[in-house]
Amino acid sequence: MDGTEKKSRGGSLARRLLAAAVFLPCFFIIAHRGGIYYLILVDMIIILGLFEFYKMMEAKGLRPYKWIGVLSGGALPWYLFFRQGIYANVLLTLTFIAVMIAELIRKDKGHAVYHISVTIFGVLYVSWLGSHLMLLRELPIIAGLDYAAGFTFVIIVFTLTWCCDTGAYIFGKMFGRRKLFPSISPGKTVEGALGGTFLSIVGILIARGLMETQLGIVDAVALAIAASVIGQLGDLVESMIKRDAKLKDSSTAIPGHGGILDRFDSLLFTAPLIYYALRYFVMKV
Repeated sequence: MDGTEKKSRGGSLARRLLAAAVFLPCFFIIAHRGGIYYLILVDMIIILGLFEFYKMMEAKGLRPYKWIGVLSGGALPWYLFFRQGIYANVLLTLTFIAVMIAELIRKDKGHAVYHISVTIFGVLYVSWLGSHLMLLRELPIIAGLDYAAGFTFVIIVFTLTWCCDTGAYIFGKMFGRRKLFPSISPGKTVEGALGGTFLSIVGILIARGLMETQLGIVDAVALAIAASVIGQLGDLVESMIKRDAKLKDSSTAIPGHGGILDRFDSLLFTAPLIYYALRYFVMKV
């Protein structure tokens, strides 16, 4: 490794650490408070993620209805927050219809199905899945628990996801030999994936010991294994989308980290998994 490459990697690491030092305390302070403040934060993440997604689709030569997708995707978590599910269904229905009508009256015809599909896919992929970060925080209200428990649920999803990412990186660098999915992400290895699962189990057991949760040891370990598998699949899905668009990162929004989707790709999969697991299998509400 020459001096220029070392300097570049050192600068990238410094930017990553600085971004994490600024973002993480702000995120956890707002998540601890919950309510409308956390909703706004999650919605900002969703809106930025939608812009990134549609930009990637435009890089492929497609023409999604960006503003319809961003406006409806940005509105979705608000409807879900106020627990008016029927109106969330109305919103999605209106979005489908609006996109199809917009394509109908578009002057430049061609590839109509692609333009409609990627617009709707963006709403479901980024906004619907991302909204589960907010639903997790609000879950205690449905379950009849102390509202503060929602912060614990948020900590669990981030702990599992980041432990998995960190474990996969460390074990992959140290022991990685067999490629996990070379056609999508050549750098990921089977050893790294197993290391991510191992560190996820360690992470949730530590979190369980430090916080009040309803998770038994067996439930915690099962959740960690499931979250590590689904989280790594979420990472691969975003890698697949970027590779299809011939892009390295979804954007440069976060210094040293790439884009919003680069940081939240695994969370888009793990948040729904943990929400439904806690709601229907642990709390049974």
